[in-house]
Amino acid sequence: MSGCEACDAKKLVRSPSGLRMVPEHRSARSPFGLDEPPWVPDKECPRCMQCDTKFDFITRKHHCRRCGKCFCDKCCSKKVPLPRMCFVDPVRQCAECALISQKETEFYDKQLKVLMNGATFFVTLGTSDKSELMVCRLSNNQRYLVLDGDSHYEIEIIQISTVQILTEGFTPGG
Repeated sequence: MSGCEACDAKKLVRSPSGLRMVPEHRSARSPFGLDEPPWVPDKECPRCMQCDTKFDFITRKHHCRRCGKCFCDKCCSKKVPLPRMCFVDPVRQCAECALISQKETEFYDKQLKVLMNGATFFVTLGTSDKSELMVCRLSNNQRYLVLDGDSHYEIEIIQISTVQILTEGFTPGG
């Protein structure tokens, strides 16, 4: 196994929230990833944190896998994919978190896949006046932006502070 393959290795982990497929090495984690939140302890939430329904033998409490707060079944019944936490299956989330996760999943399924596959851009580097035709793609572990053309650059995502989209007469995604 090459060093690169070892860095990309993943393991199946059982957490209180569900099964997760996480990178073997923390250094291989995606910068888009989220850590599991601590759950609000059961003894600190006698009522639903959304609708204020009292929990009892009939009304059970559920923890949102994204925010960790306690809810009744009506307020936390959605099971939504949560790729930023590496869950294998959709997980229980409150309505507010489910909406956020659905929007993120759309981003992962559309824009992020385009970046993973690569797209061709005219890139102007630094103070240069000359643009170079380059294929820009996101590395498999989502940690680097790779630019390939006559030159080759790998830019660590966490080092990028600003991205400016210039359309120059055409619509993005068109």
